[in-house]
Amino acid sequence: MPNPKRRFSHMRTASRRSTKVAGVPTLTTDPNSGEVHMRHRAHQVGDDLMYRGKVVLTKAKAE
Repeated sequence: MPNPKRRFSHMRTASRRSTKVAGVPTLTTDPNSGEVHMRHRAHQVGDDLMYRGKVVLTKAKAE
């Protein structure tokens, strides 16, 4: 197998990496509460944790 005779230059490495840019996350509005949140993530509404329009976790108040 042939091996490179010398390592890649900084310019070649930088130009290859320049195309890999983080995309803008997709935001969605919750139909029940109207909160804007990232898709496929649980989000906080008041004291409740919501996912796919359902309450997943409720914060119990200590008395």
